[in-house]
Amino acid sequence: MNDSNSVRTGFTRRALLGTAGAGLMAGVSAGAAGAVALDRPAAPRADGSGGALGAARVPFHGEHQAGILEPQQARVQLAAFDLADGAGRDGLRGLLQRWSRTAARLTAGEPAEEFDNQVALDAGPCSLTLTFGFGATLFDRAGLADHRPAALEPLPAFPGDALDPARGDGDLFVQIGADDALVAVHALRVLQRRAAGTAALRWQSAGFARTPGATPHPMTGRNLMGQIDGSNNPEPADDGFAAKVFAAAGADQPAWLTGGSYLVFRRIRMLLDNWEALPADRQERVIGRRKSDGAPLGAPAGAGEHAPVDLSAQGPDGALVIPSDAHIRVAAPAANGGAAMLRRGFSYHDGLLADGSPDAGLLFLAFQADPRKGFTPVQRKLSRGDGLSRFLRHEASGLYVVPPGVREGGYVGETLLEG
Repeated sequence: MNDSNSVRTGFTRRALLGTAGAGLMAGVSAGAAGAVALDRPAAPRADGSGGALGAARVPFHGEHQAGILEPQQARVQLAAFDLADGAGRDGLRGLLQRWSRTAARLTAGEPAEEFDNQVALDAGPCSLTLTFGFGATLFDRAGLADHRPAALEPLPAFPGDALDPARGDGDLFVQIGADDALVAVHALRVLQRRAAGTAALRWQSAGFARTPGATPHPMTGRNLMGQIDGSNNPEPADDGFAAKVFAAAGADQPAWLTGGSYLVFRRIRMLLDNWEALPADRQERVIGRRKSDGAPLGAPAGAGEHAPVDLSAQGPDGALVIPSDAHIRVAAPAANGGAAMLRRGFSYHDGLLADGSPDAGLLFLAFQADPRKGFTPVQRKLSRGDGLSRFLRHEASGLYVVPPGVREGGYVGETLLEG
């Protein structure tokens, strides 16, 4: 998604794609984090303002929206809004224009035009990205039903789903990533105030990932189950990568969506008390990878998380080394007709439930060219045959179409609303 025009502390988006193969990783497909290795500033700027993380900037404008291929930030704010009754197409256009101007300023480390509460006044841009999506209901509410993509059909019900409609779906969606929590919260608050009278907040969730620089060298992070999570995402250098992630006009994909994508959101609670009651070797068999280094079961010592997965390997007793219901076996693209998604997952921990168990897990985000060929068939298989599913509860869901990137002077959704 980042191949366009502006620099990010010395990197162009096109240059980033050229080097991304060194660091774009994913892992446990129940929601792994796509992470691209990024040379963030190594030291504070000479004028003393903005530390290494604070100075990193991601341009808002480009061929694709930022926040899809960029390195995963340390913090995320996810939110959905519902359009006000009577706002219609003109109201939506005005809102998206306001949001786009705001996003361009905030991602550059500048204060918002209006409603800036100075929460992030002394911070740099901190790799801030704002990525916008449209829910299926928006097209009816804005008089755009004829332009709704066929692939934006509702996701089917999956076995084991326990979805709360109040914490999912929505007309408008935004993913706000940043390496500083205050920067992300500030951006959401400004968007909310700029939407007043046109759209109201429906739900929001906050998540976190490993802070860049927290380890001696770049490495894939772990989820709340303690698993290295992010070892098998598609990479921009792979053949057919763009066709898996970005929509192209043709068949039943509308021309206005060219360069855009589809985003599936799932709030997945992990049953951590049950999981942590398992011995480590049993946890490894559920996933199909060693906890110590993320290597697939059966790989030699020191092989690491990127060692080839041998699904045919057998032990001395003739049993499969990677069990038949292991997550990496059931989720493998080869077992799902080649279906693939670009996943960016964040952990969440929202305290305790009434029974004392942790309200914690994964905010799963997956970008793909067509959810009917990506998320839906994979999740259908996982929900029926994945040993990991016994330790997960899908509690909220959303499907959104993500418009293409924004040109200088334009606004998100312009190809839809002006086409």
